[in-house]
Amino acid sequence: MRIVVNIEKCTGCEQCIDSCPFTAIVMQEGKAFINEYCQFCKACISVCPEGAIIEIMEEGDVQKADISDYKGVWVFAEQRDGAVSSVAYELLGAGRRLADELKTELSAVLFGSTEDAAKELIKWGADRVYHCNDPMFEKFNDEPYSMLLTRLINEHKPEIVLAGATSIGRSFIPRVAAKVRTGLTADCTALEIDRDSGNLLQIRPAFGGNIMATILCPNHRPQIATVRPRVMKRGEYNADRNGEIISVSVDNITSRTKVLETVKEISECMINLQEAEVIVSGGRGIGDAKGFKMLQELAEALGGAVGASRAAVDEGWIPYSHQVGQTGKTVCPRIYIACGISGAVQHLVGMQSSDIIIAINKNIEAPIFNVATYGIVGDVYEVVPLLIKKLKEAKQ
Repeated sequence: MRIVVNIEKCTGCEQCIDSCPFTAIVMQEGKAFINEYCQFCKACISVCPEGAIIEIMEEGDVQKADISDYKGVWVFAEQRDGAVSSVAYELLGAGRRLADELKTELSAVLFGSTEDAAKELIKWGADRVYHCNDPMFEKFNDEPYSMLLTRLINEHKPEIVLAGATSIGRSFIPRVAAKVRTGLTADCTALEIDRDSGNLLQIRPAFGGNIMATILCPNHRPQIATVRPRVMKRGEYNADRNGEIISVSVDNITSRTKVLETVKEISECMINLQEAEVIVSGGRGIGDAKGFKMLQELAEALGGAVGASRAAVDEGWIPYSHQVGQTGKTVCPRIYIACGISGAVQHLVGMQSSDIIIAINKNIEAPIFNVATYGIVGDVYEVVPLLIKKLKEAKQ
């Protein structure tokens, strides 16, 4: 699309100049002219008294697609080493809610796992599972994954497709969106249905977490979104629930590469941060790397894991794999203990859905207390050792 001026209609009144916030309109020989600074805001169109400013479609512009045939909500259920990832069950909970609101069916797509795993997806809320257990999909590979999912979307035309914002989802879902010529909203933290239009409201943090943006894809289908792990609650498990499992063939699916080996990172922390029921996190208020040994002791006493704010990671006190927040991991434990963390919005995005938040900070004005279930105003080097002592006494 492009904004142009019909020279024959333009009277040179200059009313459009003041309306443009980008100074993209100039006068040349008594006529308005739109230059390269135009951002297509269309503010000038409504103010032109002669109707001389219009928008035109250029060759290559994407037109509105026919979306009437697209029905149903799909969830991509990723697996690692044959085991379905927990984010898949979280997406099934969100997908079930969206499907019920749209009065449509919920389907799951599972590549590279067993039929028993497909049956579990049905018990967690799926009405149908598209399942492919070909050896090609045992280990994740962008090319065959994107080719097969694209083929399924083109054949069955789902209205909504959800995937986890994990390393796998972030890697191949953008390829799928490009192939089916639709939009993609990454790293969503909430999903709703617009009651007026039926469009999916895809909500995610923007501008470093300072605002929450609501993004729509009204003219194309499917509406694709990746969702951060641990921000959605699992649905209800029903052992008696029945559904349909559709076996998917791999005809004409090829790959120019082959995954020979997957090397896992070795970490001192044996508990997956996103799976931990209890997390003890430290921020800049911890002071140095030695302070995290104290937090590790508290985490061990609680059977939990150690997290950190970005400030602590940037200081080099703890590896990035422990970072919680906008640029780290999103977690949802039963108990989250924030030690010496001020509570910047970038950190809150990654942990505020925790069931119980306990904040320990010397600054009574720290923003972390606004989201905390319980707040302790005090020095972490006084409070945490007392907690460790009491926990050890209780165990004895």
